Amino acid sequence: MKYIGKNIRRLRQKKGWSQSQVAAQLNISVPAFSKIETGITDINISRLTQIATLFGITAAGILQEDGSTAPAANSGELQKLRDKLQEREEELSSLQKRLIGIYEELRRG
Repeated sequence: MKYIGKNIRRLRQKKGWSQSQVAAQLNISVPAFSKIETGITDINISRLTQIATLFGITAAGILQEDGSTAPAANSGELQKLRDKLQEREEELSSLQKRLIGIYEELRRG
């Protein structure tokens, strides 16, 4: 998934922005943003959406492995990406609910 970071770096450089400028707009530290660009840190869907909005493109545009940040020409492929994102969001929500349930059980003793 390093291509996501490369795409973000390409977008940032295209705008002529520094890492610190983008980090400030995202309300994160420069090292945290640097880790996103280098692919060290995976980003969640909300952060991906925030970054896409900042650069005026869709999240799917950032996810395209070929490096093009234009919307996918194939709407079927774009829908597959949306479906995958939706599945991941649902999976994350389910895991969060399970974690809260386990925490509550542990608290009760």
